[in-house]
Amino acid sequence: MREALATLIELYTTDPAGPLAVAAAALGVEVVEVSAQVLAALGETVNPQGLVGVAPLLEGVLPAGPRLVAVLHEVNDPGNAGTVIRTADAAGADAVLLTGTSVDPHNGKCVRASAGSLWHLPIVTGTSLEDGVLELRRTGVQVLATSGAGEADLFDLAGPELARPTAWLFGTEAHGLPEAAMAAADRRVRIPLRGRAESLNLATAAAVCLYASARAQRP
Repeated sequence: MREALATLIELYTTDPAGPLAVAAAALGVEVVEVSAQVLAALGETVNPQGLVGVAPLLEGVLPAGPRLVAVLHEVNDPGNAGTVIRTADAAGADAVLLTGTSVDPHNGKCVRASAGSLWHLPIVTGTSLEDGVLELRRTGVQVLATSGAGEADLFDLAGPELARPTAWLFGTEAHGLPEAAMAAADRRVRIPLRGRAESLNLATAAAVCLYASARAQRP
């Protein structure tokens, strides 16, 4: 928490005597007391949590030698994008790429859904899927696309295959990945559905795939 507070430029709060506000002030952050109405407007939410921080934008750069990367292509729902960023962080991913016209990760809803993970790992934006895949391959990363019609079953993939440096490619909630995006991947992988559900939502699919890789890659 101290590390996160240290990144702030300003902190707006309804309770300047609260522990987080006091801790932020001790780190040199400017703490500004505002009304609940002002905080609600700043936070773009009906039920503000009493704190809104202002931090500099981070320029995400793909790190050298990544082992695990999540790629969101044309994902425009900020809640989904933020949740995948949080999941990728929890799974130990090295970066998240948002390609094409994916949502701005600094969208207020996306920031809240990431629960702070937006500041924990590189978030790369402003690149095409083609350029992103080329850069990943240049660093020795295999690209696996998620598809309900994938030829490979996630549960059938051998441990050594998932243990390789991997980028998981995810599409939109409604339409999945376009054919051109799936063609850019090394393999198409489907998550087996044992019950009667027709599909998984984006964040759940990302959690299953990222943790499958994280388990295979652990020392």
